[in-house]
Order: sequence, then structure tokens, then C-alpha cells
Amino acid sequence: MPKNKRVSGPARDPSKLTPVTENAQQQPSAPDTELPTQYAPADVEGPLYERWVERGYFEADAKSEKPPYTVVIPPPNVTGSLHLGHAFEHTLIDALTRRKRMQGYETLWQPGMDHAGIATQNVVERELGKEGKSRHDLGREAFVERVWKWKGESGGQISGQMRRLGEGVDWSRERFTMDEGLSQAVQTIFKRLYDDELIYRAERIINWCPRCLTAISDIEVEYQDDDGELVSMKYGEGDDAIVVATTRAETMLGDTAVAVHPEDERYKHLVGKLIKLPLTDRSIPVVADAHVDPEFGTGAVKVTPAHDPNDFEIGQRHDLPSITVMDEHAVITVHGPFQGMDRLEARSAIVAALRAEGRIVAEKRPYVHSVGHCSRCKTTIEPRLSMQWWVKVGPLAKAAGDAVREGKVKIHPQEMEKRYFDWVDNLHDWCISRQLWWGHRIPVWYGPEGEVVCVGPGEQPPAGEGWHQDADVLDTWFSSGLWPFSTLGWPEQTESLAKFYPNSVLVTGYDILFFWVARMMMFGLYAMDGTPPFHTVVLHGMVRDQFGKKMSKSFGNAVNPLDWMDKYGSDALRFTLARGANPGVDVPIGEDWVQGSRNFANKIWNATRFALMNGATVEGPLPEASKLSATDRWILSRLNSVVAEVDALYEDFQFAKLSDALFHFAWDEVFDWYVELSKTVFQAGGEQAEVSKRVLGEVLDVTLKLLHPVVPFVTETLWTTLTGGESIVIAEWPTDSGFRDAVAEQEISALQSVITEVRRFRADQGLQPGQRVPARLTLDGTALAPHEAAIRQLLRLQPEGDSFTATATLPIAGAEVALDLSGTIDVAAERKRLAKDLAAAEKEKAQATAKLGNEAFLAKAPDNVVDKIRTRLTKAENDITRIQSQLEKLPQA
Repeated sequence: MPKNKRVSGPARDPSKLTPVTENAQQQPSAPDTELPTQYAPADVEGPLYERWVERGYFEADAKSEKPPYTVVIPPPNVTGSLHLGHAFEHTLIDALTRRKRMQGYETLWQPGMDHAGIATQNVVERELGKEGKSRHDLGREAFVERVWKWKGESGGQISGQMRRLGEGVDWSRERFTMDEGLSQAVQTIFKRLYDDELIYRAERIINWCPRCLTAISDIEVEYQDDDGELVSMKYGEGDDAIVVATTRAETMLGDTAVAVHPEDERYKHLVGKLIKLPLTDRSIPVVADAHVDPEFGTGAVKVTPAHDPNDFEIGQRHDLPSITVMDEHAVITVHGPFQGMDRLEARSAIVAALRAEGRIVAEKRPYVHSVGHCSRCKTTIEPRLSMQWWVKVGPLAKAAGDAVREGKVKIHPQEMEKRYFDWVDNLHDWCISRQLWWGHRIPVWYGPEGEVVCVGPGEQPPAGEGWHQDADVLDTWFSSGLWPFSTLGWPEQTESLAKFYPNSVLVTGYDILFFWVARMMMFGLYAMDGTPPFHTVVLHGMVRDQFGKKMSKSFGNAVNPLDWMDKYGSDALRFTLARGANPGVDVPIGEDWVQGSRNFANKIWNATRFALMNGATVEGPLPEASKLSATDRWILSRLNSVVAEVDALYEDFQFAKLSDALFHFAWDEVFDWYVELSKTVFQAGGEQAEVSKRVLGEVLDVTLKLLHPVVPFVTETLWTTLTGGESIVIAEWPTDSGFRDAVAEQEISALQSVITEVRRFRADQGLQPGQRVPARLTLDGTALAPHEAAIRQLLRLQPEGDSFTATATLPIAGAEVALDLSGTIDVAAERKRLAKDLAAAEKEKAQATAKLGNEAFLAKAPDNVVDKIRTRLTKAENDITRIQSQLEKLPQA
């Protein structure tokens, strides 16, 4: 069969069927109905995935005339391994792309990895450290070679783990952000932005990591509340004295002013004056600046332009000098007594020195405040004045905002749009240079006379004495911002770019809405002539533990998804994650939930195995509606409704709801009801049994297809066995035929009510599930009359017999079920037990009622305590009603 051939048709409307002749390729072969008694995921998943890849099911053809559907993988770091966040996100993308492939789209799920500049360099530097070496011992060229070697030997293990999860990516197109094609794309867009004066070099305050020894962008800074100290210090003497407060006393060595608000009457006499800066031989001015909040603290702030972004702006407005007092390692470089000290060591020493001079007015320890940390190594960042490369984001960010405002790009869920606008409408220029060796080198050369030359692809860099290339590399997000089009061959105008750009949808976490999504929007609109990189952005939440707590190794609640896949199978993990995926909301997950999903996979297996053993088939058309029983018409009506519901939920990216709908339809309606009701028909044999076998085959065929995008492995195994088809991966997605039968649905609903109510009554009376009870069924004149055999079989009801005595009568759904419980239960003992339970429930009701009627108690008790008592009262009232009903139904002793 040709690659990507789709087989097996959609659910059909039995009322409109006529005999059909299918072509030879589409006619399924006779299925092998032999299935092992138990499903063993470990025996199935690996070989099955390799078969899919070998047959090219996931490969996208740019020459195809099918409509395109494109999704890029958010490229995992080359240093990374599969974590639950990856498994969650990849499951959602795989579900979308598998469905679209079945719907007849030329589907590309683009895989690849990010070179992860800081993270990867750190890994290799740690390895060198074990050898007693640093990257400087190797030199730049040898170190980069060492990183490439590490990448080839140890990097990218996540690719194998993605296969374990069953991800339908096109491995033939796998890309890496440092490969030749993507490097050309990076150099091309840098050159264009530079020529358009959207990239420039300037000295600004940046976030500096003293551990990674590089600048990092604002969005790579993680803020957390730390215990620090707030120290109030007196500058100047006598009437010219002024008090400022700081959490970073060490920076006072670089102060070049004190600022106050222009309208603050307390300090108007000082504005323009010079005051002595303690511990130094310098005097600094007092300046008036509207940035200062006169209501905060003393209303006066120290100004350190080289070590604070707000102070830098004040310094620019007042033409203040910028004095750098720390080196790249955050070690003090000025003022003898403190020179050579680490910033934290210097902080304590400077406070002690100020205290000795009587300059400390107040100290507060601990002082909890928000402190920025490097997202990679968690070191406290240090604002630092530095010469760096920047992207002028103003026009790019405006275009990115307008694309969403004008409806070119939709953000789902829509309420996330506000966060997007808050970000792109207030973007600062983006610092794109990093002081690393691993990454895309900035394509700029400097000459001996101060010349600056930006070199594009194919251009020769200037040569000769004194010329050298910029030592910095580009921020990782610069190259990953090109991902939707660089992976398709841009800047070359390739067939793939023409076919698969723009992407259909982007699925990613709301936590990188700013890191990645905004970057791709800016670059995509700029590079692709105003065409945004994707039509829809689907934002999901974070995976958390079952109690809603963030997963972390330090918390002891981190989970390796491979462990759960080994234990329960990949389908079980995938279904658990999808079932928790409400748009934009965090996803709690616990091992018992994965175990429950494993049970669901087993249920699918066992039900399909039963159906095959009883002759379920997909061969030939469905029988005409006139030949179908009410049970058959009911399940086909419900099947089409579920097809329509699942389709609508997919289009709205409601993965949790569609997974839940499929779970309840498959387990409750197909397996627990239709399969059980069919047993009676199969045992009776004859023409109706043959009809129901075909209907059961149809229902399983469609149900397995609906489930396949989320649980691909078990559905593939069962579907190919059931149908004899080549693969469910390339089967045709079901469509809603429009067939509905409200009458049949009402009839089976009544049947379900009878069976459910009698089962509940039997359980209430303490009867064992398999215990047979004589019963008289009065069904004449109701829609339940044809179902007597099924009712008796499912409820273990014997014929009434000559000595039948109706000791309990249950009117349900217009019918009547009379039971003879004499000889099956000890009525006196049962009445005694129920009377005891009734007394306990009435006592509970009285106590709860008394508390809720006590005004003094209600006035003092917390809301959650009052709510618990109300819940207890409701439960007690429900218990009383239930027990009284049971007593009324018991025969007289």
C-alpha cells in the first residue's frame, strides 16, 4: 500500500446505506482475532513505533496536494532529558497531528533541538573541571570542538525518549539550532536587522550572572523572596545630612548622586549641593528627579548608575558619571580596604565601617525582598553597566501586537491575550549578546581604526592586521525565534517553506509566552513579509504534583516520566496528561491517576478481545436501520454524537474534555452497556446476532480511531487486529454521518434505569452480585418489553416460579420489578442493621442542625468549618432518606 494511504471509512448512517463495492486496496483482509489475554505495553510499544517510522507515516511531503498542517516542536535543550512537562506538551501536539493526518492533511510535526548556549557550556565546563582544566586552558576553538564532541556523544538523549512516548515527528527533518542551515538563517537576519538599524551596540545596564559570566535577558531572570538586610545610612553632615536606605550597601562605593523628588519640601535646600560620600574622598550632588517616590522610605535614594537600571536612567538625565565598582565575578575593584572582596563579604565589611563612623541610622534583618536570580544556575544576578548588542524592539513589537489585535493570530485561551499585550506593548530593547563561546558568533568585525563591519552569508569578512571578530555569541532565543521558518530552509525559498509556512498552530507553555512566542512573532513578521509564523497559539499550564505543588527535586516530588512509562505503559501516561489538559491551567498528576489510565487501556483491550472472540466484524456495510435492534440504533446514535462532540472539542483545544468524553463513552456506554447487552444477543444466535456483530465491529472501529491520537499504541494493536487494515495511523478519521435516534436513546435510557436501580437495591439489601433472585417483570406496554431476557441476565433474576411471593416491588421507568427476597436475606437482621444506621444518621443531623442554629458559633467559626458542618448535614439528610427507602422496600418480618 502506498505511503500515507488512508483506509477504513467513517461511522455511517444505517438509515441511508446501500450495498457498496470497495476497491481492492481498501477492502480489509480477514483479521487475526487472536490477542494475548493481557496487554503488555513493553512488548508492543518499541517495535510498533519503529514500524511506523520505517514505513514513513510521519514524513511530510512538500510536493503533496493535500492541505498542509504544520506544528513545530518547542525545541528541547540538547542538554535535556524527557521530563513531565515535555511529555505533557508533546502528548497534546501528537494528538493534534495524528488526528489531522487521519483527516487527510499533509502533516508536518517538525522536530529538533536547541543548542542551549549557557546550559551546554556549563555542562562541558563542569566536565573540564573534573580534569582540572578550564575552557581558557583549551582556547576558544578547541573548547567549541569539545562541545560538539559532547553533543555527538551525550547530547540529545531526549530524541530516544520522545520515541518512547510515541511522538509522530518527521525525523527525516530533524534540525539543530547550530546546524549549517540554521546558522545561515541567523547570520542572514542579523545582517538585515543591522542594515535596517534595528540592531545596535551600546553601553547599558544589563543583568549579569557572576557564575555564568555572561549577560542574560530580563526574561531569563527568576525573582524570588530572599532574606536580606535593609540598611539606612547618613550621607553628609549637619543640616546637609540626608538618609538613604539600601539592600546592597556595597554599591554605595559607586554612588554618584543622591536623588529626591522635585516637590519634596524637606530637601529643596539640598538640591544642587554637594555632600560627602562616606568611606570615600568624593563628594556627590543632590539632584531632583520625578522618578523618586517621596512617600517611600526617607524620600531620598542613592544613585549608582553603573549598578542599577533605574539609577542609570537618572544618571542619563542628569549627566552623572558611571563608576563600576565590581568586576565580572562580582568582586570589588575600588577603594583599598574593600578591594578584592566578594560582593557579600564587602557588604558586611562596608556596613561595619559605616557603623564605626556612626553613619548607620537603622538596620533591619531579616528584610524579605524580591531578588533576581539566573534562571540557569540560580546565582543572584548583578546589574552591571556593559557594552552589549541590542535589538531595537519598538517596531517589531508593535507588529507582533497588531497581528493579534487584527486577528491574524489567535491566542487560546483568549484571556491570555492581555498578558501578551502587557508584554509586547511594554518591551524594552533586547540585549542579544552573551559572553560565551558556545553559540552563534556575532557576525561583526572590528578594524584597527575603529571600523565596524557586519558580514552577511557568503560575504568575506575583512582581513588584515588589527581586524578581529566580536567575541560574543547571540542569545539562544535569537536563533530559536527563527524556528518556524529557519527549519523549513529560510532564507532559501524552498518547497517546504512554501508548503508549510506559516505553521498551523503553536502549542507551548504560558511560561514562555514572553521568552519564545513574542520572539517568533517579531522575527516571523519581519522576515516573512508580514506573514505571522502561526495562525493560533495554544497555551497550556504547568504539570504539578497531585496536590497542586510545583514539581522539583528539592521538594522531593519530581517524577521521571520514563519510570511511569516503564511501569504502566506510554498510553497510560499520555491519557493521564491529556485528561488533565484544560487550556491555560496547571495540570496536577499523581501515580494513582496513571494507574487508572492503565486500567482504562486494559479495559479497551479486554472489551475488544471479547468482541473479536464473539465475531465482531467490520466486513461489509452496516445493515439497514430496519434490521437494527433498539440497542444497535442507540449505540450508533450515541457514536455519531460523540464523533461530533470530540471534533468540536479538538477544534477548541479542549483536550481534557475530549479525553473525558471518550473515556466515559468507551468505558460506560460501549464496554459496560453495549457489550454487556450484546452478550444476550450473541448467546441467542441467529440473524440479530450477526447484525449486532457488525454493529459492534463498527463501534469499536470508530471508537479506536477516536482514541488513537491520545493512546496510539494500544489502539493500533487492536484496530489492525479488528480490521486487518495496514495501520490506524493512516486510517480515515471518523465523521458524523448525522444519524440520530432519539427514540432508541430514550428506550435504552429506561433500560439502564431499571438495571441500575435494581442493582442498587440488591446492593442495599446485602445481596451478592452473582446471587440469583426470583422476580416478576411487568413490562407489557412499555418500551422495555423486548429487553426482558437482557434484564434477567444482567440482574441475575430467575423466573418467578409457583411459590413466588413479591416481598419487594420496584416501579421504575413505567415498568415494575417484583422481587422475592424470602430465603435470600435475614429480614429481621437487616431491619435491625438499618434501624441502627438510621439512628446514627438522625443523631448526626441533630448535632449539625444545632450547631448551624447557634448564632454565637456561626459568628466565631471559620468559613471552612461552617461549610464542613453544612456538608455533614446534607449527607445525614441524604442517608436518612436512603435508609428509610430501604426499610420501606423490605418485606414484613
